[in-house]
Amino acid sequence: MQWNRAILVDDEVFTRKGLLKLIDWEACGFQIVDEADNGEDALELIERLQPDVVITDIRMPVLDGLELIRRVVTDDMVKPYFIIVSGYDDFNYAQQAVRYGVHDFILKPIDETEFSHALVRLSERLESDREARVREERLLSGALMESLIIGEADETLLYEWEQRLELLPGDRLFYVFVERNDHPLASANDNDGGRGEFKDRVEEALLAISNGEQPFYLHEHRNRIGIIVPGSILQSFQGCQRGFARRIQQSLADSEQERIFVYFGRPVSTLSLIQDAYETAKEALLYKYIYDESGMVIHEEASVHDLQYIGLEERLYQQLLEQIEELHFEKLEGTIRSLFESFQEQLYAPEAVKTAINQCVLGVVRVLSSMDGDQSRLSSLEPMTEWHDRNLSLHGLKRLFTDFAIESANYIAQLRKEQHKGGIQKIRAYIEAHYHENISLKGIAGKFYMNPVYLGQLFKKAYGMYFNDFLLQLRVNEAKRLLRQTDLRIYEVAERVGFGNPDYFVTQFEKMERMTPSEYRSRLMREAASEGTNA
Repeated sequence: MQWNRAILVDDEVFTRKGLLKLIDWEACGFQIVDEADNGEDALELIERLQPDVVITDIRMPVLDGLELIRRVVTDDMVKPYFIIVSGYDDFNYAQQAVRYGVHDFILKPIDETEFSHALVRLSERLESDREARVREERLLSGALMESLIIGEADETLLYEWEQRLELLPGDRLFYVFVERNDHPLASANDNDGGRGEFKDRVEEALLAISNGEQPFYLHEHRNRIGIIVPGSILQSFQGCQRGFARRIQQSLADSEQERIFVYFGRPVSTLSLIQDAYETAKEALLYKYIYDESGMVIHEEASVHDLQYIGLEERLYQQLLEQIEELHFEKLEGTIRSLFESFQEQLYAPEAVKTAINQCVLGVVRVLSSMDGDQSRLSSLEPMTEWHDRNLSLHGLKRLFTDFAIESANYIAQLRKEQHKGGIQKIRAYIEAHYHENISLKGIAGKFYMNPVYLGQLFKKAYGMYFNDFLLQLRVNEAKRLLRQTDLRIYEVAERVGFGNPDYFVTQFEKMERMTPSEYRSRLMREAASEGTNA
């Protein structure tokens, strides 16, 4: 916790010591850093220690409390908050105190609870002031940095920044991007994505590297942090940019998946040329996937390579789609590995990688659409279509794409199963509508473009009986209906239900019903006659 610094000013030593014991200063957010027994000594302490709060009596020798406050308020020095502690309940003092902007007026004898509450309120106000100053400083620094990197800084601004950065004569200057990749909580829809917290961590890392001796100003560039780095800082790393980058990476990565990338622009000799350093740092970003293993891109080294803006190799694309559809997971992972290796080996620019990945995603979506699939059921589809709005390393992108490909393959298998289920239902409906015709398993399989053996197995799995048994049951049930409801002859019934040979019909009927068609009809006649007699 950051304590607020306070000094006590009172000419009575017992009053000061009493206050020190009476109040739990740390619980109220304060630390007493010094004491004074007169206003003149207090003035020197304020100039030297620059406290946040001064707690002072009114009546003191040499320089009284109100004069002390007036001098501090009117002179060009730090402006602490004042709390007056006095035994003189004098309205005139209060009026003057208000005029000088005194924060509070506490009467003696001091009430511990009242004074503690006043200190807590003041501590909250000081914290709010600090946060406001940080925001203001960041906004101001951001505006000034913008002027520098777009080349609109005048001589006065350049001089101000040289003083701020404490630049040494002849020191080289780098513009450096620090970028967090594969952050598990970041998303395309997250407006902040934890950038404020990440910026604070970068600042802490830089302070640790320089032992707090080198001021740095950081600038947020949407999803990465930009820094002006003096070359003198690299001396701790034998002048090596990679050593500095590695230290930044080690300081910032806070999970196994998260990776920190560092991009160095070309060094420049003066702050007036920082725009060139910034532009070359932006160019270094284009080599991100080429240097995915180290996460360090040095413009001077990277720029000797010519980036490629080429399309995806058709063989890999077709192979990928086939393996997704065929559920060949081992081969699929191998193809994805080859795909991402080609991005590096062939020096794909980020835009070319984006185009290739989007082509693959679109190809999968087309397959799903052709099978009447619901794209929204793929949880990986949204991250896959928005990945380019996030910071992903090539390894992180590969992991995301692999998850998408495997989920898509499993969903396609599910759709195919559902289609087969729907298809077997169509086949059953066809059999039920055409059982009286000369149909066969082979003929139906041909009609529905299926293998007869596979269709037979599928039918048995779906309905618990083989095709021939199902067809025979349909025909015999219909024959029984005709025997009950018509006076058609046996051979006519056989024809009606799809038997070309009446003798075969009789044999199959007897097999199913344990009696011939004639016996079945005779039994019905006897039962009818018996019912008539009983009536």
